[in-house]
Parts: sequence; structure tokens; C-alpha cells
Amino acid sequence: MVRTAFIIIFALLIATLLVCGFVSWRSQKSIGRVVCLLCLSHIPPVLGNMIIVGAVSAHEALIGCYIYYIGMDLVVLNLVRFTNEYCRTKNGKDILRSWISILIAADMIQLLLNMFFGHAFRINEITSYGKPYYIMTPLWGQNIHRIICYGAILCVMMVFLVRSIKVPRLYKERYIVILVSLILVTIWETFYIFSKTPIDRSMIGLAVLGILIFHFSIYYRPLRLLDRMLADIVSDTKVAVLLYGPEGRCIWVNEPARELTLMRQEDAEKVSTALTDLFGQINELPENKEVEYIKGTGENEKTYLVARGSFYDNYGKVIGSYARVRDISAEKHRIEKEMFDANHDALTGVYNKEYTYKKISDQLKQHALGDYYVASINICDFKMFNDAFGREFGDAALKQVADWLRKYSDENCIYGRITGDTFGSCLPKRMFIQDIVEDDLKHFQVSLGDTQQHLVIHIGFCDIEHDDEDVSVLFDRAFLALDSIRDDYKKHVAFFDKKIRDKMLWNQEISGQLESAIAQNQIVPYLQPIADKNGKIVGAEALARWIHPIHGFMSPGDFIPLFEDNGMIVDLDRHIWRSACKILADWEKKYPELFISVNVSPKDFYTIDVLSEIMSMVVEYGIEPKYLRIEVTETSMMRDTEDKMKVLEEFRKLGFIVEMDDFGSGYSSLNMLKDMPVDVLKIDMKFLGKSNDENKANIIVKNVIRLAEDLGITPLTEGVETVGQYDKLNQMGCVLFQGYYFSKPLPLAEYEALLEEKR
Repeated sequence: MVRTAFIIIFALLIATLLVCGFVSWRSQKSIGRVVCLLCLSHIPPVLGNMIIVGAVSAHEALIGCYIYYIGMDLVVLNLVRFTNEYCRTKNGKDILRSWISILIAADMIQLLLNMFFGHAFRINEITSYGKPYYIMTPLWGQNIHRIICYGAILCVMMVFLVRSIKVPRLYKERYIVILVSLILVTIWETFYIFSKTPIDRSMIGLAVLGILIFHFSIYYRPLRLLDRMLADIVSDTKVAVLLYGPEGRCIWVNEPARELTLMRQEDAEKVSTALTDLFGQINELPENKEVEYIKGTGENEKTYLVARGSFYDNYGKVIGSYARVRDISAEKHRIEKEMFDANHDALTGVYNKEYTYKKISDQLKQHALGDYYVASINICDFKMFNDAFGREFGDAALKQVADWLRKYSDENCIYGRITGDTFGSCLPKRMFIQDIVEDDLKHFQVSLGDTQQHLVIHIGFCDIEHDDEDVSVLFDRAFLALDSIRDDYKKHVAFFDKKIRDKMLWNQEISGQLESAIAQNQIVPYLQPIADKNGKIVGAEALARWIHPIHGFMSPGDFIPLFEDNGMIVDLDRHIWRSACKILADWEKKYPELFISVNVSPKDFYTIDVLSEIMSMVVEYGIEPKYLRIEVTETSMMRDTEDKMKVLEEFRKLGFIVEMDDFGSGYSSLNMLKDMPVDVLKIDMKFLGKSNDENKANIIVKNVIRLAEDLGITPLTEGVETVGQYDKLNQMGCVLFQGYYFSKPLPLAEYEALLEEKR
């Protein structure tokens, strides 16, 4: 009867281990496969003992012994493998060495060899519980088996002991329980060995060990410790938390909840009542949704997010609820500050460009702003002001201009800083009174400490039409209005009107036609003769003229300034250079000694490699460089002078003649002349124009001519219109002349006809 009971117990344990192994195998945890093998390895020892208990012959008992002993080796082997995975450290190395596995494998072999040598154990028959019972008598091979198994288990115990000491408190339980179970099973097995009882009852403990390992590896969570730690976390958080029982009575509050309600006592119900006084019936709020409350005003304003929720059991029944109050005042202030910084100019505190454009754009999308202006407010010569008075004064000036904008604006106005020295505004027309603004700006002064300085401010206004949506276009129009008074220091206000609009449309039209005009030879070089002191024509200056198919002959003033502003002058200059080279190539036999001067604009130096471009054309047409003269203006040399002088010097080295045009129109001509590599000096005829003292003008021109001769530079006077001017300049020693006295700029055919006539 006893033997039958143990057989049933062992069978139930085997079935349980099979289920544990199956569940472990299906588990998503990385250790699942290892736990499965460990659970299944516990089956052979239990099965072997079940066979021994039920054996009716020595042969059956012998089979049971082999299954039992080999099974114990499998248990130890898989226990070692499990320990390596379960107790793995951060570096991921195996804790138990592979030599243990080798020893266990060797033990299995020597146990199986017992079938041939009989060195490990033998079976003896005894009478137990009134029936024959077959027990194992250990021999020296069995002692080796026990030493290996006990040694391996001792190593496993040491690993679990070390881990249970080192790990945090939350995880100690999972190691300690397995360690204690190992110790108990080992003691139980040892007791069986020395007690020599017929049935090995320690197999029950071995099976239970496998089941415990399954539970702790796959399902176990230290709930009590987790609950305690979560309670500690909730207590330490800055969020006010209140917990309620299923009947709705407050059962627990944390410290922030007591601080929020100014209730220092531990009475949770009183804290809950105080919270209701603050925020109303919290249980009426939507579940799991934060609701914002603002309490206080001004500097004492606080913002809270209040939420409530419920706890449910596995059957969906409410087992409690909570209320949570979060103070987001600091976070809200931080976000507001970040948004303010992102949308405002750091120096002046007004909107920055992007946000100004966005706000105006939003207004335009919401409704038409026909009764509004867009204004561009520009501080004239601000860079010069900064250089003269210092950065600190410049910053103070910008702040005071922003303050002036605030003074003239209300909630209907949008204004901000567009660029370094330009502000932008969108304001109702009713707020603008031109006479008041003009008078205010006429006397506009900025100050820093005891220093005061007048600041010139120009404002360009643009009407907002009903179909206007692009803010940048509106400001472009306001900037165009500014351009009309840029050099006028007495007028401070300008409007984008029909004249400016027509000019803008004209500029767009002409700019868009330049490429096709060059391709169709609508733009051609007109040649203005250059004569020597005997009146003989020795060369010409190539000047661009546009013969438009619709607008007819176009004055250079209609397109040259525009192209200089937008950079398209580079394409125009290239075309004139190439045209001049082609003319010189054609003249090689007809007029071999004539030269042509071509202009190099300031933007050419910044946009292209002028030297390479012109030289490639000279080579292409096979002309000598000395016949293509390079003409630069004095003003074009005012910036990046040193770099440009290097380019001009390279031109001279290659055989080109370099001319300086408009000498005397700038402010630093004499200073530059001593260093500039030029061969010809073109003197501006305005020196001989209307003057209060004509004698002084003559003296200046005469000395400029003499200065040029002394420097080895050929003087050329341009703008000669009368015979009197020509004679006077001749007497002063001028060598070359250009002007309407000789001829206006002529088309190529008329110029060549003039040459033939002079011959």
C-alpha cells in the first residue's frame, strides 16, 4: 500500500514537471528553454525511483537504478546551465566553468560501464513492507558519482549565495528561495543515503525543486516588495496622490497631497475634503483624463492637472480608485518662456522676423486687411552709427526704436524686428497720421547715459490689397518704397505707389528679357570715339545699348542700374566684352591701330573670374590684349582694393591697358592712385563745369593732368562737349579726349563711316 502511494505521488510529480517543461518551452522569456530542460531532467530520477519502488524483479530494479543515476547527472548538468543563465552578470560570462560539464559527462560514462565491470553498484534483494524489495549497494564508482554531483551542487549553492548577498533587496527573494530549496533537497538526499531506508523520499523534494525553479524563473514577481517600493515611490513623488477604497472613502494620501491641501495631519479623509474644496467633485471628472485648473492670479498663479482613475480586478470589478494632482506651474512657465524666446527678438523683445511674418499671414488668412498698412521701418546708416558710437549705443538705439513702435501700437498692430536695422509692422490706417510721424521722426533722438544722438529713420508703407496673401511680397513693396527716399534725410515717410509699382513691373519685365535680348542681338555695343590731341580718332569706348522690339531704343539708365543691383550686369558685361573682341578681330586689317575700352563692373569681380573670362575671349578671337582696354571705375575699387589691384596687375602683365574711369568723382582718388596699377586716367569733366571759382577748377584739372604725366599715366578727359573745352585741355597737356564734341556713341556702322569720313 505504501509503495503504491509513492508510485502515485511520483507519477503526479512527473506529470507536473512535464507541464512545467511545456509551459517553459512556450514562454517568451529568454531563459524559458533552459528552465524547460531543467524541469524535464528532473523526470528521469523520479521515474527511476518509481520503477525501483514498483519492481518485481532484480532486472527491473537495475533498469530503474540506471535511469535514476543517469537522471541525477542530467539534473546536475542542467542545474549548472540554469545557474549560468539565471545568475548571469552584466558582462554575460558563464559563472560555472565548462569543466563541471566535462566531469558530469565522464560520470555518466563510468556509470554506464557498470553494466560491464560492476564497479559502481549492485542490486540486492530484501524484504520491505511484506514484499521483496530490491535495493542498490554502492561501490567505489558510486562514490565517484556522489563526489562529482555533490561538488557541482556545492558550486551552484555558492553562486546563489553570492548573488543573494550582492543583488538589491527587491531581487534577493528569488535567489534565497532556490538556495534554501537546494540545501534542503541536498540534506534530504544525504539523510536517505545514510538512513538506508528502502524508498528514496527525497525525490519528492527534488521534483518540488524543479517546480520551484520553474515558478521563480517564469512567473515569480516579488509582489510585497514591489508594493512597498511603489508605495515609497508614490510617497516620494511631487505629484499629489489620494487612494480610495471601493466604497469611495479616502484610505491613503501622500505627503505632496497634504502639502497641497495645507493639511499636516495624517487624516486622509480631511485631506480628501480639502482637495474637494480646491477643485470641486473630483469623482465627477472624466476617467483617465487630465483636467487643467488655474488657481490664484499674477505672480501667485498656479496651474494644476487633475485626473482620476479606477483599479479593477481580473473580473472587471472596481476594487478602488485614485486621484492625482500635478502642479505644472513651473513647466508651464518654462514652456511659455521657450515659446517667447523662439518668437521674439532677444535684444528688443519685439517679435522676430519669422513670427512677425506668421502673425501677419494668419491675419491675412482670417480676413482681408484692406484698412491696414504694412510698414518697413529702417534706421539709416546704422552700421556707420554702430561704428561711430559703439555696439552698446547701437543696441540701446535699437531698443529705443522698438519702444517707439510700442508707443504707437495697440492690440490691433503686429510689429517685429525684420533684420539688424529694420523693423516691420502691420497697422490700421486710422492709426497713421503722416504729419505727426514726420514731425516725430524729424526730432528722433536716442540716448545712453548723458550722450544723445539724432537717428534718421525712414518708413516705407504698402497698402494691403484684398487678394494679397504673401507677407514677404508686401514687405518687398514696403522696401521698394524705402528705396525712393533712401538718400533723403529730410523726408521720412514714403508709400508704395503706382510709380514704384510700374518701376517694379518694368524691372521684372526687363530682367526676364535679358537672356533672349542677348541671344537675339537686341543689345549691341555703341562706340563713342576717343581722339588724341590732334583730333584724330584712336579708339572707342564700348557702351551697351538696347534696341528693344517693343520699346525701341532704350537709354542705359533704363536697364544698367537695375542689372547692377540684381547682379545681371555680369551677363551684360560678358556680352559686350565678346562683342568688342569680335569687332577688334574684324578691324585687324581695316583699322589695325584702333583700340576699344570695355567696362568691368564691381560685381564682375565678385561673381566671375574676370581675368580668365576676358583672356579666353582674346585667345578665341586671336586679338592682341593691348587693343582691348580694361576700364574700371574709381568707386568699384573702394572695397576689397588689394584683391582687385592684384587682378589689374595681372591684366597689365598679360599686355592689357588698364584705365580708371570717373577720376575725381570719389573721395580717395589721390590716395588710391599712388598704388593702383593703371595706364590711363579718365578725368571727370565736372571739374570744368559750373563753379564759383573757375580759376580754381582749371588749376585742379591742370595739376591732375600733370600728376598723371609725372606718374607715367596717360590722361584722358571725358565729357568734352565744346571746342573751348578741347582747346583748354590741350593747352593743359591732356593727351586723349572723349565726348560729344567729337561724337555721341554710335552704332558700329556709323562709327566706321565716321572713321572713313575723318580719313
